[in-house]
Amino acid sequence: MPRVSEDHLNARREQILAAARTCFLSKGLHNTSMQDLIKEAGLSIGAVYRYFKSKNDIITAIAARVASEFGRHIDAVADRHLPLGESVELILEGIDRQMGPDGNLRIALQVWGEATLDPTIGGIVRNTFEELRTSVRRLVAHAVESGELPATTDIDAVTSAIYGMIPGFALQNMLTGYPDRHTYVAGMRTLLNR
Repeated sequence: MPRVSEDHLNARREQILAAARTCFLSKGLHNTSMQDLIKEAGLSIGAVYRYFKSKNDIITAIAARVASEFGRHIDAVADRHLPLGESVELILEGIDRQMGPDGNLRIALQVWGEATLDPTIGGIVRNTFEELRTSVRRLVAHAVESGELPATTDIDAVTSAIYGMIPGFALQNMLTGYPDRHTYVAGMRTLLNR
C-alpha cells in the first residue's frame, strides 16, 4: 500500500478545519455535531476521526491557530517598540479585521461562551488567553523600559488592564455594534495618556 504524503495529510486536516469553521459560523459551536462537520468536509467518518477524535479536538486546533496568528500580530507590533497607546491601536486594527461575518472572533465569542460550561473548552480558552497575555506583556515591559511608564509599574497588573481592553472592544462591538474602533481608541488614548 502506498504511503500517503505529508502534504496530503496536511490538506485533509485543513479541509476538516475549514469545514468546522464553516459549520461553527453558520450553525454555532454548540449546535454543530461531528456529523455536521463530516458532511461539510465531504469525507468519511473514519477520515475525520483519523485527524480529530472529538469536536473539542477540532476546537482546540482552531483556537490554537487563531491564538498563534494573533500572537504573531501582537509580537510584530511589540517588535516595533512604539508608544503603548499606538501599539494597542495597531492591535485593535487586527481585532477589527477579524470581526466581520467570516472573522475568527465570531467563533472565539462562541468558544468563550462554551468555556463557562465545558471544562475542556475552558482549559483551551485559558491556555489561549495566557499565550496572548504573554505577548501583550512585552508591550507593557517596553513601555516601562522606555520610560513611558514609571519604573515602579506593576507590569503584570498593567498587562491585565491593557489585555482586558482588547476583548472588551471586540465584545462590545460584536454584541451591540458600538463602539467603532476609532471611538474606542479615542477613549483608550485618553485613559493611557492620563
